[in-house]
Amino acid sequence: MRALPASVFAVCGLIASACGGTGSGGAAAGQAAPATAVQQQAPAQRQATAKDGPTESKPLDGKVVVVDPGHNGGNWRDPAAINRKVNVLTKWKPCDTTGTATNNGYSEAAFTWDVSTRLAKILRSRGATVKLTRTSNTGVGPCITERAAIGNEANADAAISVHADGSASGHRGFHVIIPKKINGPVDKVVGKSNRLGLAVRDAFAEGTGLPYSTYIGRDALIHRKDLGGLNLSTVPKVFIESGNMRNAVEAAKFQDPKFRQKIAVALANGLQHYLEA
Repeated sequence: MRALPASVFAVCGLIASACGGTGSGGAAAGQAAPATAVQQQAPAQRQATAKDGPTESKPLDGKVVVVDPGHNGGNWRDPAAINRKVNVLTKWKPCDTTGTATNNGYSEAAFTWDVSTRLAKILRSRGATVKLTRTSNTGVGPCITERAAIGNEANADAAISVHADGSASGHRGFHVIIPKKINGPVDKVVGKSNRLGLAVRDAFAEGTGLPYSTYIGRDALIHRKDLGGLNLSTVPKVFIESGNMRNAVEAAKFQDPKFRQKIAVALANGLQHYLEA
């Protein structure tokens, strides 16, 4: 989640029967319905069953989830836009940042976009309506204030902002960021956000095998009041810092598509556990 200088990203940027029985005559054959009648009736019966029978429900039917892929792949191209200050109620902060990257240039923006699109696909397959806060990894922004507004306008049942950290190389593990009361719009959903954070933490640890953060928070949880995406949210919302992109072990995992799918499934499970509770 920590920002890198725009020049670094400029370098990085260069850089899925019918049974066929036939009767042989005799009493049994004489009692059977003619083949033509079976051919005419069976499709109609199947159509009636498909049309009139109840549709199978899915676990997240009727739920709305907003998924926020942190940063954006084009942020480094427009420092004036992303450095513009916005009010997050407890302070003024830049509209957005470039995010961090692995030592070999795999950006946090690319990681969060890939995980988030995988997560959205899983949630939709489970019946949820999903809205992403950005539509590609080539643009700029949106600002952190706009990201919160997207969740609010969707009246989301839950929202999650996907990130990865950029700490010292010896640091390991993931952590979940939960909002604090600030005498602002987020206050009424702090309790629900805390429950969401616990559900996400437990599912993430179980699904990925990554350790709790060794360098920040307690039991992979930290409460903050300086993040606009949380301060301005009127729906239950948390951030997930999926691990440390500057740690060689975790950086290698994040660059593996199979592991990113594992992360997406774990996050979907956490969201589902919260939404079904």
